[in-house]
Amino acid sequence: MKVCLLYKDRERLNEETYYDAASIIKDLGLKHLFLASAKRLIFENGEVKSVEKEDQYIMETMRGVMMTPLSAWDEIRFRQEIIKDSVANEELIRSLYLICGEVLRKWNGLGRGAREKINQSNPVTRLTADIKVLHLFVESLGRIRELLQAEDVKLSSEGMVHFRDEFLKAFSEKRQEFMESVLADISFYTDGSDEEDEGRNRVVRPRIVMESGLEDGLKFSSLKLEEVSSRGEKFYKPGSAKYKIREFVNSRVPDSFSTINDSRVSDQTQILEYGIVSYLVEELKKEMEEFLTFFDRLRNQTAFYLGAVQLGAQMERLGDGWCFPTVCDRRDLEFNDLKELVMGLERHVDVIGNTCSLKEKDLVIVTGANQGGKSTFLRSIGIAQVMMQCGLMVMARSYSAGIFPKIFVHFTRREDSEMNSGRLDEELKRMNGIVENVGEGSLLLLNESFATTTEKEGSFIAYDIISALKEAGVRILTVTHLLSFARRVFEETKEASETDVEFLTAERKEDGRRTFRMIRHEPELTSFGLDLYREIVGEIDM
Repeated sequence: MKVCLLYKDRERLNEETYYDAASIIKDLGLKHLFLASAKRLIFENGEVKSVEKEDQYIMETMRGVMMTPLSAWDEIRFRQEIIKDSVANEELIRSLYLICGEVLRKWNGLGRGAREKINQSNPVTRLTADIKVLHLFVESLGRIRELLQAEDVKLSSEGMVHFRDEFLKAFSEKRQEFMESVLADISFYTDGSDEEDEGRNRVVRPRIVMESGLEDGLKFSSLKLEEVSSRGEKFYKPGSAKYKIREFVNSRVPDSFSTINDSRVSDQTQILEYGIVSYLVEELKKEMEEFLTFFDRLRNQTAFYLGAVQLGAQMERLGDGWCFPTVCDRRDLEFNDLKELVMGLERHVDVIGNTCSLKEKDLVIVTGANQGGKSTFLRSIGIAQVMMQCGLMVMARSYSAGIFPKIFVHFTRREDSEMNSGRLDEELKRMNGIVENVGEGSLLLLNESFATTTEKEGSFIAYDIISALKEAGVRILTVTHLLSFARRVFEETKEASETDVEFLTAERKEDGRRTFRMIRHEPELTSFGLDLYREIVGEIDM
């Protein structure tokens, strides 16, 4: 039984993950996003009443799926439609996820993770474990069928509708009734009564009817199983007075006899019961063979969609909500009120958004005032791009971008400033790894790269590397304080009627106030460091 909720035509994540996914997660702060997706918000009267503890499995699933980008618009849209269904039917997705988790935990408790040890155990122990697993499967599949057939469940996405139809076909009501009937007939074999159940709990005793011919010497031949069934009786401790009385009464019935006084008959009866039950269990296991990996797959795939639902709730809690992005040409990028989601999740505030429209641009250079929101702006694009390319919603009023199967990040990191030597070497080493893996149609995000050397040397390095990568078909967004580099590129392009380079700057009002919004502007030869000095130290005495 296939699930196919992450991909339309397959189950596995066959695509390659991002190069250096660890750097993408670290530089874009995606751990906070994974954590938010794994927490359920409990609302009461429109307000958040409580937050459940994070689910580690959802966190791991979100990381795996988000770091494996989709490569086509129809694949992204396929997931987006399922997310819409999941938001509209949150309890369905949550119940499917929880049922699968419960099944797998109980299955592991019955020895799923130690089959070799069980196979070497007592045959009766192995058989009873198989029966319990079958009970678990049938009961859980029945619960899933009820959920999918519930009147209040309205599904419209291609993925969910196909999954529902295929499941109901594979595990029909008729099939469920047959499985439950056979398991009920052999239920005597897994009764868990013990001495403390004396006179209270009911156990089951088998009725086995065989058809047979007779050969010379009164030997049985051509055995045929006609009936296996169970009936309930109160449990009494073997050897007790009540147990002996019942066995005596049973022995007086014409078509019954007691095995209590004849160990040879008792042993043969047990062998017969084991053989018949083993045969029936093997037939039921064949019936359930297609569901052996079903619960693992369904749990994994519903974990992603449940994470998406919970992440959507976190975004709505922060502000104006979210949107589903659309795909356009790789050289275009348009968004309205795009916000840096991770910052919002960390600080629990609605952050300032940016609006931008870039057409046929291969290089975007962002300069401007210190602490003006440049790095935040760059991260907001990187986060949105990663989310879009795995089918998730983004925190914006609208977002449209191309698909980049390869995304690379090169951020100056906090620990770089703590190094006493080799800081530039470390940056160049990371850049070398990117250059060796980058290709046409890749996206590269640079944040204050090559700032660990002098402004002049850093500008030369940045110009040579960025120019070469741009010519190789790489789309580049860079935030930089290397103003000589930025001015050089600007001077080369300012006279052209059409250019594939765009210059943005962090807006700064005349009074020095920062709006944290990016505007089109030629690069200036200052980062307005005096503003920060005045803010921190005070006015300068001239």
